[in-house]
Amino acid sequence: MKPLIGIPTFTHEVEGSVRYEGLATYTRAIERAGGAPIFIPLDLGDDALRIIFDRMDGLLFQGGGDVHPSEYGESVAEYCGAIDRACDETELRLLRWSFDTGKPLLAICRGIQVLNVAAGGSLYQDIDAQLPTSIRHPHRKGNPSNYRAHAIEIEPNSRLARAVGTTRIEVNSRHHQSVKQVAPGFHVTARAPDGVIEAIESTNGNYALGVQFHPENLIDDDPRILQMFKEFIQAVSERMRSAE
Repeated sequence: MKPLIGIPTFTHEVEGSVRYEGLATYTRAIERAGGAPIFIPLDLGDDALRIIFDRMDGLLFQGGGDVHPSEYGESVAEYCGAIDRACDETELRLLRWSFDTGKPLLAICRGIQVLNVAAGGSLYQDIDAQLPTSIRHPHRKGNPSNYRAHAIEIEPNSRLARAVGTTRIEVNSRHHQSVKQVAPGFHVTARAPDGVIEAIESTNGNYALGVQFHPENLIDDDPRILQMFKEFIQAVSERMRSAE
């Protein structure tokens, strides 16, 4: 049986009507890796959300807006971007339940940021304002989603290095925030040349990997990137078998 991978949605308001949405690039990556993706709505009560969580075999946290700085003890700075409180609230609950149960999770772009915050870490609200660098991390207008913006250096013994089979790889980049203080229970496993954190992983043996780039946009170009998703699905499948 294919593992069921839950993907929390984000809020999109159109003419006063609230929609919960997700991007097809994530569902496509999960399906190609051998999983069965399903989107999770926001603004659910604990009982309903917990029922959904318990039925998921793993979770993927997609890109999106900024996490509210109050979640890591700061006020909103002028350079902070759009905030989706419903998304924050849902993802933080799901992440903390995952920490408690050991449910495998993969967190991408905003995902790595909310993962770090949920575990007790903090963020740079804006890289250009707080961490000046010669590397442009936000999306540059006109570049395709698979544009390789810079390289990352990966720790040799990390899950990420084992998945992609290398310690250096060129990645895309579409973010203006990044991890600042790494949360307890996690360690840095990849950085950009300017030191910006590009991946964190759990230190307790559970599968919890966060990456700052967008691998879902690179699976057609690079089989090593698709392998990252396959390794995630494999970890989910192994946990399912061990629970039988």
